[in-house]
Amino acid sequence: MLRVSCITCFLLCLGGVLYGQKFQIPPGKKFEKINFELVNNLMIVPVEVNGAKLSFILDSGVSSPILFNITNQDSIQINDVSKITLRGLGEGEPMEALKSRNNIVKLGNAANFKQSLFVVLDKDLNFSTSLGIPVHGIIGYDVFENFIVDVNYTRRYIKLYNPDSYKKEKLTKHQELPLAIYKKKAYLTGAILLEDDSDVPVKLLVDTGSSDALWLFHDPEKGVKIPEKNYDDFLGKGLSGDIFGKRTKLKGVRVGDFLLKDAKAAFPFRESFSAIKNLGNRNGSLGGEVLKRFNMVFDYSNKRIYLKKNANFKTPFQYNFAGIALQHNGLRYISERITNAQGIVKSGNEKDTFGNVQILMGDRTRLSLVPEIIVSGIRAGSPAEEAGLKEGDIILAVNGKRVHQYKLQEILSMINQKEGKKVRLLIERYNRDLLFSFVVKDIFKTKKP
Repeated sequence: MLRVSCITCFLLCLGGVLYGQKFQIPPGKKFEKINFELVNNLMIVPVEVNGAKLSFILDSGVSSPILFNITNQDSIQINDVSKITLRGLGEGEPMEALKSRNNIVKLGNAANFKQSLFVVLDKDLNFSTSLGIPVHGIIGYDVFENFIVDVNYTRRYIKLYNPDSYKKEKLTKHQELPLAIYKKKAYLTGAILLEDDSDVPVKLLVDTGSSDALWLFHDPEKGVKIPEKNYDDFLGKGLSGDIFGKRTKLKGVRVGDFLLKDAKAAFPFRESFSAIKNLGNRNGSLGGEVLKRFNMVFDYSNKRIYLKKNANFKTPFQYNFAGIALQHNGLRYISERITNAQGIVKSGNEKDTFGNVQILMGDRTRLSLVPEIIVSGIRAGSPAEEAGLKEGDIILAVNGKRVHQYKLQEILSMINQKEGKKVRLLIERYNRDLLFSFVVKDIFKTKKP
């Protein structure tokens, strides 16, 4: 099994539609501003569900809110519950879930007092270990439907405006594009530039809940072809299991007047879409690695989106050329010598996902409880596999830097930082410390046999 990088992508086929009261901001207030964390190209927003403070992915690709990863929460109340079956992206089986109505859900002061949602009880559906921060659910259409949503990726906030009072004069520097809304999802038209210089029009789902750049459905009759240089990859995890496909690079992708050159793209295998009965005329989806290059305003009520390129626009696309996937695996103790020891216990920042705890001993030894980072997947034929790394290896250091001092995405960036760079990984395997090294290679610069 190939397990390389972890992205979050949801595209649900729900048995019914949930209806409820709309989200609203307090009367007399022009907008509600909500800060978000940008983790692996995903917007993580604070959400309250019946008073419980949680973290959700803001996902324009999901039609109804979904709550998961709640086993470690002390108490979460959900109302008016019935059992259902969910099926989504992935090659696994459908899963049992709960349908809940009449919940109080808040984003800041924006509230819906009769919100319907789904609850997935499968413990395996947990993206916190791969993202490095707690994530308890996803929310999308219910927010975008009721507000004009201003997304500022550079300053990392969203503003929710009442559509009746929003003044569009402030958007003179944005490009206005039509937005198709179909079955609670938003679509943009654009074009992809292939290696034979063909310019192929495409219709793409706008999916802020995918950390990838661009997904395309292989369709040679429509000109959507897989470039010659590609490799098999683990693309992400959906509600129904792992998603695999081909990873490649396009000459470019065009949205409106904006052209992104050397765009990263993936072609998911058809098996991952067996649950989706009708893909319609869409050709794929635009994910967070493309969308974060714009500050944008969504206006679902008027079927418009406004784009303005930001400081991320020319940032190179990120690839996992090393072929290694990492995730959190609980906590572990490490022992360090110190100079000025005092017998105290110090807890880490409350915002730390898997927070550090330090115990300072009188014998000048510091015991620290830190996140354990393990290898969760190795791509076949990758530099990491050829070097001898294995799933389950515990990563201790990258190029001499102890990994417990860094966030998960920072560690992956250190490993894949530069083509041609020699990477040294200190790992623990069966209580033995081992050192492995390999050189990061750009697959697209390697000639196919």
